[in-house]
Amino acid sequence: MLELVLPKGSLEKATMALFEAADLNVRRNSSVQYKATIDDPRVNGVRILRPQEIPVYVAEGLFDLGITGRDWVAETDSDVVSLGELKYSKVTAKPVKIVVAVPEDSPVQSVAELPQGVRVSTEYPVLTRKFFADKGIEADIRLSYGATEAKVPDIVDVAVDITETGNALRAAGLRIVDTILTSYTEFVANAEAYADPDKRHAMEQLLTLLQGSLEARTKVLVKLNVVSDSELESVIALLPSMKSPTVNQLHGQAGYAIETVVEKSGINRLIPDLKDAGATDIIELPLSKIIR
Repeated sequence: MLELVLPKGSLEKATMALFEAADLNVRRNSSVQYKATIDDPRVNGVRILRPQEIPVYVAEGLFDLGITGRDWVAETDSDVVSLGELKYSKVTAKPVKIVVAVPEDSPVQSVAELPQGVRVSTEYPVLTRKFFADKGIEADIRLSYGATEAKVPDIVDVAVDITETGNALRAAGLRIVDTILTSYTEFVANAEAYADPDKRHAMEQLLTLLQGSLEARTKVLVKLNVVSDSELESVIALLPSMKSPTVNQLHGQAGYAIETVVEKSGINRLIPDLKDAGATDIIELPLSKIIR
């Protein structure tokens, strides 16, 4: 039913892992193959292309939907329908940012202090040109084909680059002075395909699986037992949960069984506290999907 295009390059590995977690395994003969399949009746075919191109091809109707970054949707000014954000990046779940960076030892503290005619290297000439024009600065925009940070200060004065952690910029001796755009990975659709009720339903179902898998990454299921009513109240007071914890009485009124979903990030502190409060038989279980 749907023609899907996925990103090649820095997002490729994380995207394939997400689809696998959502039980939408992308199958291809090798990592350099650009055509793939998903064994799902909602997906007719899969193509793997650079994220820079994906918004344009989706807007033109060559594909029904795709995954790319908000940065490339904005840079290409593509008329696509956003189905929603998928909060993952190359390394973390944080968004990436397009930033303006100057040498660490530069006296410049803000973009307003940059001179007219400033030389700027970037992979985002459209966004960069508009940004500097809005600031009233005439900039010499030079298209970069990679390693943008390496061109400062010998070739250009300023880098406009994408960063997830800022490590590469710091390693190159650069300092961020402004942010042009914050960008999450995004599920985008062709407007005509999205207007088709059957295709839209299929798109929304795929998005449900992907977002459910992403949410499950940050949470775990905890099961435990308590014996007395007083211990039950102490344990319940410790438990954060998506809603209310599930509490069932054990056979023969021998106590209570409790289960709930909690944030994985705090589980190393929560489990010892639960034990101190009287909980026993504590089990931590991973989750595959959380569908709200």
